[in-house]
Amino acid sequence: MVNCIVETKAGKIQGYETDGIKIFKGIPYAESPVGELRFSPSVPKESWSGVLDCTKPGPIVPQRDAPFSPKPLPPQDEEGCLNLNVWTPGTDAGRRPVLFWIHGGGFSFGSGSFDDGSQLARRGDCVVVTINYRVNIFGFLYIKDKMANLGQLDQINALEWVQANIDRFGGDPENVTIFGESAGAVIVCSLMAMPAAKGLFRRVIAESGNAHPKSYNPQDGLAGTGKILAALGVEDGDINALRKIPAEEIVKVAERVELEARAEGLLFPYGIYVDGKTLPEHPLEAIRRGYAKDVELIIGTNRDEAKLYTALMPSGQNLDEGGLLKAVAKMLARYDQDEAAAARMIDVYRQAREGKLPTDPQNILDAMTTDSRFRIPALLLAEAQSQHQHHVFSYLFTYQSPALGGKLGACHGLEVPFVFGKLGEKQRFIFPGRSPEIDTLSNNMLDAWTAFARTGNPSHDGLPAWPPFDLVQRRTMIFDLETRIDEDPFGAERKAWDGIL
Repeated sequence: MVNCIVETKAGKIQGYETDGIKIFKGIPYAESPVGELRFSPSVPKESWSGVLDCTKPGPIVPQRDAPFSPKPLPPQDEEGCLNLNVWTPGTDAGRRPVLFWIHGGGFSFGSGSFDDGSQLARRGDCVVVTINYRVNIFGFLYIKDKMANLGQLDQINALEWVQANIDRFGGDPENVTIFGESAGAVIVCSLMAMPAAKGLFRRVIAESGNAHPKSYNPQDGLAGTGKILAALGVEDGDINALRKIPAEEIVKVAERVELEARAEGLLFPYGIYVDGKTLPEHPLEAIRRGYAKDVELIIGTNRDEAKLYTALMPSGQNLDEGGLLKAVAKMLARYDQDEAAAARMIDVYRQAREGKLPTDPQNILDAMTTDSRFRIPALLLAEAQSQHQHHVFSYLFTYQSPALGGKLGACHGLEVPFVFGKLGEKQRFIFPGRSPEIDTLSNNMLDAWTAFARTGNPSHDGLPAWPPFDLVQRRTMIFDLETRIDEDPFGAERKAWDGIL
C-alpha cells in the first residue's frame, strides 16, 4: 500500500494506492450537521491546515440496523457524517468520466462506504465517488416552510464538491453521471427536477427506483412528521426542541414509527416532498415538460423486486385466492380502483404468465407489487424523458438469485454487486458466488454503465446493440446469463395499468 496526497480546495488529504487504484475515504464535503446546523441545510466544509487522514471510512449519520447491511457498520456519529469516498486510476489530468453513487436504504439507513468502487474505476477507467448523506429523521423529515429534503441538499452539496475538486482526482467535472439504487434511484430521479442541482451532472442511471406518481405529496410528509414529533414529545414545528434530543433517542423513535407504518401498510413517515422551494413540483411532471431535457438516462428494474420483501415476511407466503384478491384490491384502492378492477388485473397477469412463470397467488401478488412500485413508474419516467432526450435506455434484470432455493428470483438489490463488479468467491446473502457466466454478466453491466458514463451510449462489444427507448417498440435490454433485446417485455401486464397508474 502506497500513500498518496491530493490538495483539495479546502486542504490536503492523504489516501492510499492499492492494485493500481488510488483510494480516499471519509473526505468531508460539508460541515458537521450539529448545533445550529442540526436539522438545517448543510454548508460546505471550511478549509483546514495540515494533511487530513482519509484512509478509513468516515462516520455515518445515526441509523437503525438493517437485515442486509454489511457488518460491521461504520461508526455512527453526527459529527463528521457528511463525507465521501473516491476511487481513481490516477490523480492526473486524465479528465475521466465520473460515476457518483447515491446509496439506497428506504431513506432510513445505508452508507456510501458499503459499496467498493475499485473495480468500476479500474475496468472502466473512471473516477467513482460514493457519499454519505443524512437519512431517516435527520435528513428526510418535513416541516412546512422550515425543513424539507435535507438529505437531498447534502447530495447537492457533495455534487458541488465534485465540481470544485474532482479534476484533482483525474476526473472530468463536465462529465458526471449520478447513479443510485432503490431510494438512491428515487433520489437521482428527484435531482433531475431540483433547481439547485441543475448543471451538476450530465447523465443519470436509476436502478429499481423512479419518480412514482403517488409520491412527493407534502401532506404525507406532514402526517409522518406529526407522528414522529408526537412520539418525541416535541411540539409541531419546534426545530430548536428537536435539536436538543440525543441522536440515540431519535433513532429509536424513528425505527418504531417506521415499523408501525409498515405494519399498517402506510408510506414511510419521511421522504422527499414537493416543498415549493427545493423541489418546486413533482419530478415526473417536471420531466414531462422537459425540465431535464439535456440529461441522458438509463432506467430499469429487476423482474421480481417484491420477492425480497416477501422473503422477509414468511407469513405472507401462504396466500390463497381470497387473500390475493383482498391484497390486490387494497393495492388498487390507492389508485381509486374497486374489487372488480382487482379481479380483472389478476386475470391479466395469470393469463400473460401461464406456462412461462409461476401463477400461484403469492407469485401473482409479487409481480403486481413489483410493477406498481417499480417497473410501471420507471417506464412512465422513461416515456416522459424520451420525448425530450434521444439517449434514454431501458433495462430489465432477470437473473435469479440462488439463495433460498430460488425463491427470491431476480429480487430487489440483486443487481448492485454485478454493476460494481464485486461478487465474491462464495455466495453471500442474496448474491451468488463467482463463475465464468456470472463474471460475464457482471462485466456486461459494468461495461454498459461506464460506456454510458463516458459517451451517453451504453452499447459495447459484449452486448447486443442497445437501442434507445421509444414509445412504439419499447426496446429493453434484458440482463441475464444470456443478454438480449426484447420489445415491450411483459407488455400485457404493462397495458393493464393504463389509466390506473
